[in-house]
Amino acid sequence: MISRLQPGRLLLAVALCAIAPLGSAQTASIPSSDSQAAGAGRAAPAEPGKASMRASQWLQRMQDASKQRAYTGTFVVSSAQGQMASSRIWHVCDGTRQLERVDSLTGEARSTFRSDQRVVTFLPDARVVRESTQDTGGLFPNVLWTSPDAIDQAYFARWAGKERVAGLEADVISLQASDQYRFGYRIWSELRTGLVVKVQTLDAKGQVLEQAAFSELTVDAPVDMERLQKQMQNTRGFRVERADGQRTTPQAEGWQLAVPVPSFQSMSCVRRSDRHGGPGGLLQWVFSDGLATLSLFIETYDPKRHVREVHAGAGATHSVMVRKDGHWVTAVGEVPPQTLQLFVQALARR
Repeated sequence: MISRLQPGRLLLAVALCAIAPLGSAQTASIPSSDSQAAGAGRAAPAEPGKASMRASQWLQRMQDASKQRAYTGTFVVSSAQGQMASSRIWHVCDGTRQLERVDSLTGEARSTFRSDQRVVTFLPDARVVRESTQDTGGLFPNVLWTSPDAIDQAYFARWAGKERVAGLEADVISLQASDQYRFGYRIWSELRTGLVVKVQTLDAKGQVLEQAAFSELTVDAPVDMERLQKQMQNTRGFRVERADGQRTTPQAEGWQLAVPVPSFQSMSCVRRSDRHGGPGGLLQWVFSDGLATLSLFIETYDPKRHVREVHAGAGATHSVMVRKDGHWVTAVGEVPPQTLQLFVQALARR
């Protein structure tokens, strides 16, 4: 399943798991609420320093906050089609390590643990545990993997005032996309710590495609790292499935982008085993501009499975599946459809 709401992208500074699929539908838009429009449209004069902060500076502050604070909370993700999912989060850090647990409160029961790059997901109904490693930075925003100049070329930041979210005062930052290859964002950053407490993904007209927000949040909560670690390691009674891939490079695999896509940088390339047993496995090439992230999945074309080309979207997430050079390419990410098309067209054999 490709189309899904992903607070793992929207609130990876505070949440870090993908909610279960909520279906695929044609992309629509929903207007901002009156209170949101009032809060952002009639903002007080910017505080000293905030009016001049660049997008990269705001995003660095948000990412630093997620590494320095323990918190617990409940967040809700909703799409333009009215779909909604919620999860409960426990997050703790000790200065060098981060550990968290995210429990789904809607849809399929699941508990996802992340310890730095290791991800362990418990599916209690199936008695299955899925383990994997992810070397794509993990956090929202991915500023450690993207140069400040690239971020500032892709987004223009504007301080839009203050609002309360989950009982906490927050700065409202508007991030306007510099071109048609990415969505805009409105981000609420907790005033004292910088934690992301709410994110809206906006289309070119400023309409909300997707939103993720805490409904309640306790900052500096007494989260026990050892206890979470034991829960993560306790797989007794579960079948463990490991999906670790082998790090590689596009060049070594014989692929390249003939034309680079503005402000998007290559983050990682991993070869994974194909669960369908296809020859050569599955190659995943990940790109990010510091906010938006997308993946190119490349596998050998199989006429029995790859019956027709697909273009789909739900909320801010879109996907394209096409045949190319004897391979089947799936492009998926929180970007406009034309961005995925650009990547697929630029993908070429070396």
